[in-house]
Amino acid sequence: MSDLRITEAFLYMDYLCFRALCCKGPPPARPEYDLVCIGLTGSGKTSLLSKLCSESPENVVSTTGADNIRKYWSRYYQGSQGVIFVLDSASSEDDLETARNELHSALQHPQLCTLPFLILANHQDKPAARSVQEIKKYFELEPLARGKRWILQPCSLDDVDALKDSFSQLINLLEEKDHEAMRM
Repeated sequence: MSDLRITEAFLYMDYLCFRALCCKGPPPARPEYDLVCIGLTGSGKTSLLSKLCSESPENVVSTTGADNIRKYWSRYYQGSQGVIFVLDSASSEDDLETARNELHSALQHPQLCTLPFLILANHQDKPAARSVQEIKKYFELEPLARGKRWILQPCSLDDVDALKDSFSQLINLLEEKDHEAMRM
């Protein structure tokens, strides 16, 4: 065997060793999840999701006036792996009561009752905003959601880091469920 071939063979082996030790390829793909985002008109669903995705506010089309489609929410539930429920923590008593009823309904819906919930108490930057503790008590989350996986987080458009943290917590709940399914 000529010296050139031996050198080429060693170079190729060095390349393979280098690839095996240092270059393991691209990072594994993150799992994708199908989530449903629901909440009353004006709660901030579109604005929060747009802010999270770094969308320009000019590109956001308001869905205000969509309360009449609430009865169709359940059509979007099939195939969902998690739920984001956005509520306006500074809303009127009547709207808060309606949001409470809708959240209770979603938590008990057969297609959603086993899914993790991220409940976002939006508009925390407004003076009339209720605290997370007030919302937890008013919505009766402790007794209602006992045994379910849920997170109640305060948020506003002004604090993107807190919003990202909330979604990270939801992803952790989703990944825990994936790991549980693998163990079975």
